[in-house]
Amino acid sequence: MELLVVAAKAVETLVAERTGARALSPLHQSTLKTLSDLGPHARDDLAARLETPPAEVSQVIDELLGQGLVRAMVVNVGGRHEVVTLTAAGAAARAATLGDMKGVQDVLLASITKGERAQLHYLLRRVCTTAARAGHGRSRV
Repeated sequence: MELLVVAAKAVETLVAERTGARALSPLHQSTLKTLSDLGPHARDDLAARLETPPAEVSQVIDELLGQGLVRAMVVNVGGRHEVVTLTAAGAAARAATLGDMKGVQDVLLASITKGERAQLHYLLRRVCTTAARAGHGRSRV
């Protein structure tokens, strides 16, 4: 288990170094990922999906709005809701983050073969699935 913790810290450090210039925290990145993968969300729904307090998600949304990475619109369906959606700039920021993460992955896995990468991916998926079950389904993988 100690090796997983050491590897996770190394990955976290490398990702932070690569994405730090963009000033996107992990919560900013998770918000963009969710909007990219799942489409528009109301603020409260987004907070629930991210398992993060609504006030924190609201602050991140306001910051992303200020950067032009998301836009918000008010809809009146079953009550008044502010729905947040990704902009073209937000999609580009998300793509840049994915590129950064691919670069980190390439650095970290440079010494192993393609087959070993596939095996590592499979094993890590199994570990994450087990961890999610142990944590009652809380997994962001």
